[in-house]
Amino acid sequence: MKHRFVGLLMIGLFGLALVSPSSAKGGESDVANWDFDVYLNDKKVGKHSFTVSETDGMRRVQSQANFNVKVLFITAYQYEHSAAERWAGNCLVEFDASTNANGERIRVSGQQTSTGFLIESGESPVKLPECVMTFAYWNPEFLEQPQLLNPQTGEFVDIRVEEVGNELLEIRGQTVAATRFSLKAREVDLTLWYSSDDEWLALESVAKGGHIIRYELS
Repeated sequence: MKHRFVGLLMIGLFGLALVSPSSAKGGESDVANWDFDVYLNDKKVGKHSFTVSETDGMRRVQSQANFNVKVLFITAYQYEHSAAERWAGNCLVEFDASTNANGERIRVSGQQTSTGFLIESGESPVKLPECVMTFAYWNPEFLEQPQLLNPQTGEFVDIRVEEVGNELLEIRGQTVAATRFSLKAREVDLTLWYSSDDEWLALESVAKGGHIIRYELS
């Protein structure tokens, strides 16, 4: 199992009204928190938590993930990831991501400049268009982009999105009508579900070997 297939799951989410987590509103800042249980096939392997805050039109996303895959009680794969992003509208302003994928440590950061979005990953800096989006599942407008930034690797990848159809999902004991989307990119095969109000409801990813990674709100 390699870090790439989990790298695209590390981005924020925002606004699950039907299954919304606790939120605190006060002063000029809105804050919401989510905690996910993460499953590999049907086995729970870890957790992924998110905090999203918005002040004066600027949105900040913080995430923390920790996975531990065991085979016969022996750790076969361990994954730790933390990321911070800052957004203005649909444009990423800056980010910093740190990953430990089974002992392989990766640090990637980026910042919007007057001439483009500059990626730093320990090699030569890479310049992207000034306004870029990550795999920002909390904002369904990301599905309309021809390319997205993977902040774990710094890669700017082509994507293909298809609306598959309508389904009923069981979310925290509630039956919710959802629209299903398929998103494919290099080494990425995702399924996403959104409500009729464009709220992100669920995600699955096909990992190496055909294994399924699934996030469920805890």
